[in-house]
Amino acid sequence: MSEFTVGERDFLLDGRPVRLLSGALHYFRVHEQQWGHRLAMLRAMGLNCVETYVPWNLHEPRPGTYDDVQALGRFLDAAREAGLWAIVRPGPYICAEWENGGLPHWLTGELGTRARTRDERFLAHLGRWFGTLLPQVVDRQIDRGGPVIMVQAENEYGSYGSDAEYLRLLTELLREQGVTVPLVTSDGPEDHMLTGGSIPGVLATVNFGSRAREAFEVLRRHRADGPLMCMEFWCGWFEHWGGEHITRDAEDAAAALREILECGASVNLYMAHGGTNFAGWAGANRGGGAQHEGPLQPDVTSYDYDAPIDEFGNPTDKFWRLREVLAAYAEGPLPEPPPAPARLGAPAEVRLTGWAPLDVVLETRGGPETSAPVPPTFEELDVDRGLVRYEATVPGPRQPYPLIARGLRDLAVVYVDGQRAGVLTEQDQQLKEPVAGHACVQLWVESLGRVNYGPRSGEPKGITGGLLHERQYLHDVRARGLRLDALDDIGDFALRPLGEDGAPGLYRGTVAVHGAGDALLELPGWTRGFAWVNGFNAGRYWSAGPQRSLYVPGPVLREGANEVWLLELEEAPPAGAKALSLRGV
Repeated sequence: MSEFTVGERDFLLDGRPVRLLSGALHYFRVHEQQWGHRLAMLRAMGLNCVETYVPWNLHEPRPGTYDDVQALGRFLDAAREAGLWAIVRPGPYICAEWENGGLPHWLTGELGTRARTRDERFLAHLGRWFGTLLPQVVDRQIDRGGPVIMVQAENEYGSYGSDAEYLRLLTELLREQGVTVPLVTSDGPEDHMLTGGSIPGVLATVNFGSRAREAFEVLRRHRADGPLMCMEFWCGWFEHWGGEHITRDAEDAAAALREILECGASVNLYMAHGGTNFAGWAGANRGGGAQHEGPLQPDVTSYDYDAPIDEFGNPTDKFWRLREVLAAYAEGPLPEPPPAPARLGAPAEVRLTGWAPLDVVLETRGGPETSAPVPPTFEELDVDRGLVRYEATVPGPRQPYPLIARGLRDLAVVYVDGQRAGVLTEQDQQLKEPVAGHACVQLWVESLGRVNYGPRSGEPKGITGGLLHERQYLHDVRARGLRLDALDDIGDFALRPLGEDGAPGLYRGTVAVHGAGDALLELPGWTRGFAWVNGFNAGRYWSAGPQRSLYVPGPVLREGANEVWLLELEEAPPAGAKALSLRGV
């Protein structure tokens, strides 16, 4: 058993000064059978510690219903086996470019901006969640023979709120639940962030991508004592659908890391290995500058992050440049990177065998239909990731008027009397062609990811401001939701022969694999939707780019026959051109 403490200037392990050379690797973004390889890659880069967030919404999809909370414990056991310490950041908010910043949709749907405050209802939910989660951490603390050396309280709270009493109560809750290792906070190196997010008696750290000396000077103005640490050194960055591919020069990242270490500080590379936003868990940001009140910017499925270890587990040029810097601080020679995971042996074409229209999918796997005076939100329909069909009648006879989905979040394909009439977005909420009555209007609304950072965090999804015909609200709105996880176990599904018109719907295919291993699913001509391989949701695809293919982890594939399903939400390629294929990464 060992003791890890915070000294006046250093971290101390059994009284001996140590420097934390950590790397972020999120267990929920990497297939479990590949954890060992990725953790060995961290060791080979010169790191002695791994950091992970914990997404509350992944593990508590409904209040009091838990899903594989033990995954965190298994990951921490894998870290210990790999010879790494561990920093755990359980939030409750994590940002992380993750759906809703990790907060459950049912929580923010109920509480709105009362989440992340001392509101009694929020604290009750949090106490129940931490009571379930924290045994996975407490039993693996370093003073009990495990790898966990620090636990973070909240996350970048100074970028969001100023409820000091909430932070105090959160700290008490962590201690009451058995956390004995040092607690830590992390915020941007700005005065208002550090004053809002720091907790008396708890080590404060800062997050940045460059100009380390300036950042640490700001931190020292707030905390004269304690070891310096950059909890998030942004050595790359994330991407948005419809945006540009983003990279950071490897030498520039290495120089910035060198500056951090020359300051005598510890560091956590964010990300060391990003992984993938499988199953539609990618979040979204708001543009518009520092206020984060602008247009929605949904995050892509890949979380490669231009990290030193790429999405597929390969060392990049940045890996080798950072390894050179880190090697100077290692206690001995660094291990060589482990062999790469198996790659798909030969390209393989997916043969499509049938499909079902969206209406049939919704009738078969959707939730109950509701009827309400105004459109219910996704939260009210218990849809975390997925889509909702709204249906309303335009009474008549009446002349054509504009149809407006007020407060639309985020994207709607509209049908009038069964005919496609257009696509609406948050920025373009009015149908181009006016609608006359009597008419039946359907809007298939998709969430593109809940905001994970800033004051718009937790905002609801769906038609949030009413459905208008000219200036008149349309009431008696019928709504039915389809959760993505309802398709994870498809089983026997009644399918039709392939159509000729490229209609949206659920498409089934088969692919014969020889030499199973890591692969990319190529989707030329497909517009927007989700893909499953052998029941594993590989995530959202979208022709908007910049991402053009989906990563399929090798453990998902099997020798011989494999099953592929696509939920196309807008437009499939025409018959004869529905090309789908797997190729090695």
